[in-house]
Amino acid sequence: MSRDNNRIRNFFNTTWGFFFLVVFLFCVKTYLVYLTKFTLGVKGPLQEFILAVNPIPAALLTFGIALYFSGRLRYWLIMIIDFIETVWIFANIVYYREFSDFLSLGIIKGSGNVQNNLGKSLMEIIRPTDFLVFLDIAVLIILLVTKVIRIDARPFKKYKAFIVSIASMVLMFGKYSLASADRSGLLTRTFDNNYIVKYLGLNEYAAFNVYQTQKESATRSQAKASDMDSVLKYLKHSRAKADPAYFGKLKGKNIIIIHLESFQQFLINYKVNGKEVTPNLNKFYKNKHTLSFDNFYHQVAQGKTSDAEMMLENSLYGLPQGSAMVTYGSQNTYQAAPAIFDQKGYSTAAFHGDVPSFWNRDSTYKSWGYQYFFSSQYYKTKPSYSVGYGLKDKIFFKDSAQYLEQLPQPFYAKLITLTNHYPYLIDKQNTDFPATKTGDKTVDPYVQTAHYLDQAFGEFLSYLKKTGLYKDSALVLYGDHYGISNNHRPAIAQLLHKKSINSYDLAQFQKVPFMIHSPNLKGKLDHSYGGEIDVLPTLLHLVGDKNNNTIQFGTDLLAKKHDQTVAFRDGDFVTPKYTKVGSTVYLTKTGEEITPNKQQKQELAKLQNHVTTELSLSDRVIYGDLLRFYQPKGFDKTNKKDFTYQYTKSLDNLKKAETKTPTSIKAKNDGKSTVDEYKTDAPELKDK
Repeated sequence: MSRDNNRIRNFFNTTWGFFFLVVFLFCVKTYLVYLTKFTLGVKGPLQEFILAVNPIPAALLTFGIALYFSGRLRYWLIMIIDFIETVWIFANIVYYREFSDFLSLGIIKGSGNVQNNLGKSLMEIIRPTDFLVFLDIAVLIILLVTKVIRIDARPFKKYKAFIVSIASMVLMFGKYSLASADRSGLLTRTFDNNYIVKYLGLNEYAAFNVYQTQKESATRSQAKASDMDSVLKYLKHSRAKADPAYFGKLKGKNIIIIHLESFQQFLINYKVNGKEVTPNLNKFYKNKHTLSFDNFYHQVAQGKTSDAEMMLENSLYGLPQGSAMVTYGSQNTYQAAPAIFDQKGYSTAAFHGDVPSFWNRDSTYKSWGYQYFFSSQYYKTKPSYSVGYGLKDKIFFKDSAQYLEQLPQPFYAKLITLTNHYPYLIDKQNTDFPATKTGDKTVDPYVQTAHYLDQAFGEFLSYLKKTGLYKDSALVLYGDHYGISNNHRPAIAQLLHKKSINSYDLAQFQKVPFMIHSPNLKGKLDHSYGGEIDVLPTLLHLVGDKNNNTIQFGTDLLAKKHDQTVAFRDGDFVTPKYTKVGSTVYLTKTGEEITPNKQQKQELAKLQNHVTTELSLSDRVIYGDLLRFYQPKGFDKTNKKDFTYQYTKSLDNLKKAETKTPTSIKAKNDGKSTVDEYKTDAPELKDK
C-alpha cells in the first residue's frame, strides 16, 4: 500500500501529475457549480453526459498554455489561470442568481454606467457557499507551500504541450458535434445563453459572446441603406390599423408615464394577512376610465430597465446581450417617443432620482429627443432621502412637482420610480406593511417596497387632481420587468399559493401591469396579449397619430388586428393559444403540457419563424444603425446638440419655454407654485 502511495505522490510531483490534478479539480468544481448554482434545464442521459464533460476541453486548452513555459513559471501560470477561471465562475454565480443569465461582454463593458449603488445589491446576492469555488485553489497552494507536492523544474517537451492543445480542440469539436445532434442550430438559432453553457460550457459561451460582440461592432460599418428594405417589407404587412373607437381619444392630453420599478402583475389585488399590497393601484386598475391589460408581459433581457425603456419609447427590442442604451444609445439614430411628441408640439421630460449616467441615460435621452432630464442633481439629497438605487419614491414624486408644474402643456413626461428595486430595502419608519413569510430573504420584503410605491403613487395622484393636471392628462403606468427572478421557485410557488411550479407558471409570472387612464377615456379590462414592444404604437393611435411610417415592431394593443404573439428575448413566446418555453409547449388557457401533433407543429413553426424574424430584424436595425438611412415623412431626425441637461442651462431653458408658451399649470395659476398642494406623509420631510 505504501508503495502505491509513493507512486501516486511521485506522479503528482511531476508536471503531468500536477497538471491533471488541477484540471480534474477544476472540472469537478465546474460541474458541481452547474448542478447547484445554475438552472440549465438538463434532460435525459445525453445532456447529463454532455454537462459532465463540457468543462474538460476548455480546461485542457487554457491550462495547457502554461505547459509551453519552463520550470517554476509553469506552475505559477497554472495557478494564475486557475484563479482567473474561478473568478469568472464566481462572477457568473453571483450574476446568475439575480438575473437568471450569464455575464456578457456588453454587460461588463457597460458596468461603468450601472455601478452606482451596486455594492448593496451584491452584498445581498453573495452567499458564503459561493466562495467554496476557491477551495481547490487554496488546497493546491497549501500542498505546494508545504511541499507535499513538489515543483517539477525539469524541462517539459513542447510537443507534449502541443498534443494537449490539439487534444483539447478535438474534444471540443466532438462535444460540439454531440451538442448539435441534440440541439440543432445551437449557435445560429437559439437566443438563450443557458443552452450554450449547458451544451458547450462557460468558457465557450464567453468566447462565443466576444465573437458576437465583435461581429455586431462590424455590422454598423458594413450596413447600407438597402438593408432597410427587408425591415420595411416586414412592417408593411405587420402594422395594425387603429380602432376608431379609441383613435385620437387622448389628443392634446398630457402624457404622464409612471415607470413602476420591478413591479409584477400578481401584486394587483394581492393580499398579505388580509391587507391589500397596493390599494391605490388596485382602485386605479379597476377604474371605469382605465384601460387595464391583464395579459401584458415584460420582454427584457440583460438590459433589464434599459430594455424596457427601449421598447416603451422606440418599439425596438433590447439586445440578446448587454444593453442597447449603454452600447448604442449615444451613437445611433432613433425615432423615439420624445422626439415624435416634441415634433407634435409637446414638451418632453424624464424624471429619475439617481445619477444621470445610470444606463447611459444622460446621453441616450438626447438621442431620443428629451428636452429635459431631471436627474439626481436636480433634487435635494440627504442620506435619509435615498435607498438602494436613488431617491425614495415619496420624496421623488413630491420634489418632481416643482418641475412638472413648469412644463408647458401639453407635455410628455416619464417618471421612473426606484424604491421597489432589488434588494427591496426600506427603513422601519417607512414600513407599515407585513412581509411575506416564504422564508426567502430576497422575496419577503418585496411586498413592503411595493406597498410603499403604491402609497407614493396615491400621493402623486392626489396632487394631480388638486392642481387640475389630472383632468388634462393621461396617466400610463407600466411594470418594467420582474421583481422576483425565476431562481426563487419555492418562494414563487408560495406566493402563487401552489405546491410547486413549472416553466409554464414561470412564463405567466412574467406579466407586468399596463394601464392607460384619463377622465374622458372609456375604460375596460382588456384581455389582449401583448408586451412592452406594443406600448408606443398604442399611445400614438390614442393621441391621433396614424403612425404609418416610423419603424416600430409592436402593434396597437387596442387594434382589432393586433398581433397577440408575445416574443421573449430568448426566442420563447406566449400567444392566447400556446406558451413555448425552450422545447416545451403548453396550452396557454390551461397550462397543460402537450406533445404537438402535426397541425400544432405547423402552427408552432410558423409562430417561431415570426418571433425569430421579428427579433432578428429589430437587432439588425440597432446593430447597423439603420434608422440613419431612413427618414419617415413628417419626422425630422433628432440632433443631440439641441439638448443640454446641465443644471443651470436646463432650468434657464425651462423658464424661457414657460415664458414663450405660458400654458404650464404654474402659469395658469398666475405664476404661483402649486408645490404646497403636494401632501406626503414621508417621515423624512416632517421636520423641514
